[in-house]
Amino acid sequence: MSTLPIGNHLRRLRFDHGEMTQDALAKACGITRQTIIALEAGRYAPSLELAFRLARVFGRRVDEVFFWREEAGVGD
Repeated sequence: MSTLPIGNHLRRLRFDHGEMTQDALAKACGITRQTIIALEAGRYAPSLELAFRLARVFGRRVDEVFFWREEAGVGD
């Protein structure tokens, strides 16, 4: 299974944020823990709204949480 061209720093941010659990992050954003698992594994790209919600939890900009994987080989 290949990962999406959108990567994220969610796992690191959770641990930097008091070792926040996946469940706590999910509840803070109004989503399921399974969605956090899929996001962290690179199997799910968030909507723009969810990306902003996740960034807000950590007090970060969206581009500090999510990034484009250049090595994914996706064309422009």
